[in-house]
Amino acid sequence: MAICYYCRHCGTAVGTLEDEELLVSPQLGFDQLTDEEQQQIIHYGSDGHVHVRVTCDHCEEALERDPELHDLDRWIQ
Repeated sequence: MAICYYCRHCGTAVGTLEDEELLVSPQLGFDQLTDEEQQQIIHYGSDGHVHVRVTCDHCEEALERDPELHDLDRWIQ
């Protein structure tokens, strides 16, 4: 099982953690999220991996330049 991070806006793979011990580690910060945030950000794939939606650096820069993009869930097609 792995934790796969990908951008919620452009779909780019950001990184993967392969260490199963990290899945229960408070270092990931999942325990700091509300139940609603966890449902929005963390998905469990049929492949057995955990998929985490984040924002990549490129999209973060675009959001800083145009804050109105925050209103859209997926603005890069």
